[in-house]
Amino acid sequence: MVDRLKDKVALITGGSRGQGAAEAELFAAEGARVVIADVLDADGAETAARIGDAASYHHLDVSNEDAWHALVAEIVEQHGKLDALVNNAGIYRNAPIVEMTRETYQEVVDINQIGVWLGMKAVGPQMIAQQSGSVVNISSTAGFRGGPGSIAYTASKFAVRGMTKVAAREWGRYNIRVNSIHPGPIDTMMLHQVPGFEADSDRFLRNTPLRRAADPSEVAYLALYLASDESSFSTGAEFIVDGGGLA
Repeated sequence: MVDRLKDKVALITGGSRGQGAAEAELFAAEGARVVIADVLDADGAETAARIGDAASYHHLDVSNEDAWHALVAEIVEQHGKLDALVNNAGIYRNAPIVEMTRETYQEVVDINQIGVWLGMKAVGPQMIAQQSGSVVNISSTAGFRGGPGSIAYTASKFAVRGMTKVAAREWGRYNIRVNSIHPGPIDTMMLHQVPGFEADSDRFLRNTPLRRAADPSEVAYLALYLASDESSFSTGAEFIVDGGGLA
């Protein structure tokens, strides 16, 4: 199928590389005008150039509320609307509870949790005005269960899951859908930052029934479905892409 996002305008945070870049490439291939937002300017510009005329890159610190509002205003001025937001930006920091510093904990929350809230807050007025929109919040299987050393990451991903449901309840009357995606092990740089993965990936993946990490495109196709009109009756829901790990 082609043109599943024909004439739609999509904003993807953390879109410079990895999972976000895979989403940007797929969305553009399916007919969307894609705005890639990130702090990795060189990678972001390269990804946008690789995609071509359907994509543009903009610097965005997702923890900066003013920057969010400025970018959304620029998108609406240029394109006249904003159909989809994928809150993909995120970081991972690992430390036991008693060793994690407040500064590191706050850094994770600012990007993974506050960034998602600010994104929804920024796009909300435009989507309400146009009476349509889809927000896809990238959480994690860590939004369902805890793991040693992941106190900040887990807290932020549980929060994303909950905020998604609040937004879905508030915005359903405006034909705005809000869903969360919960990836398991995805073969990106973030996975390779997890302690122990590089040394013994087979052991790390032994609790995944499919016995492998996913390619970023496998998450991108799920995001595509949720951003498209094909998922028109899905909102406030969790969509899991984890190779069976939570089973």
